[in-house]
Amino acid sequence: MTGSALRAVLFDLDGTLADTAPDLVGAVARLRARLGLAEIDLGHLPPLAGQGALALMAAGVPELDEAQREVWRSAYLEDYRAHCWDDSRPFDGVPDLLERLDAMGLKIGVVTNKLRALAEPLIRRAGWADRVAALVGGDDTDRPKPAPDPVEQACRLLGVAPGEAVMVGDDRRDIQAGRAAGSRTVAAAWGYLAASEDPAGWGADALIRRPIDLLAALAEIQTGTLR
Repeated sequence: MTGSALRAVLFDLDGTLADTAPDLVGAVARLRARLGLAEIDLGHLPPLAGQGALALMAAGVPELDEAQREVWRSAYLEDYRAHCWDDSRPFDGVPDLLERLDAMGLKIGVVTNKLRALAEPLIRRAGWADRVAALVGGDDTDRPKPAPDPVEQACRLLGVAPGEAVMVGDDRRDIQAGRAAGSRTVAAAWGYLAASEDPAGWGADALIRRPIDLLAALAEIQTGTLR
């Protein structure tokens, strides 16, 4: 794939561009209070931030059974949507990285399994609405990541071929989706990695430790000098 010029960079959202766990966990704490349940330590929840509301509720409100979690899911999501950028923040170096990618003329997209109704206000409140040229949420295609559909949809919206895009994410599903779509892939070794996960084994074209390291990875991908 070294013959295609890179024209776009696609990012996962939670755990890649932004540390959104504080507000996701905060919504769990408020749900517990709303249900009249005792406060508990929710420090085990951040690694689950990319796995969706039901996973967070199962771990943070174990008093609810599966059917009850389904009943309360909408209330949890409504509360989270209203507070999605209270304590969430970009990871260090992300604002500078986005500015530099924009200056390089690269199109920027976000491909997330987060529902569009939750992703849109987060991107807006983060101040990225003018930089993100395409957003594909978890409910925008028939199949979410790790299927290739969201990456392919983002490429269509940006007017680029999948081979002209790089998918960047902190989850194995990001890399699987990008590879299946025919894009180059970069694994982000920050965010919400489970202790059992080794991103070096995901099969990505590059592995980076800091957001700003993406610039060097893109240069190596472009020139075909990745080792």
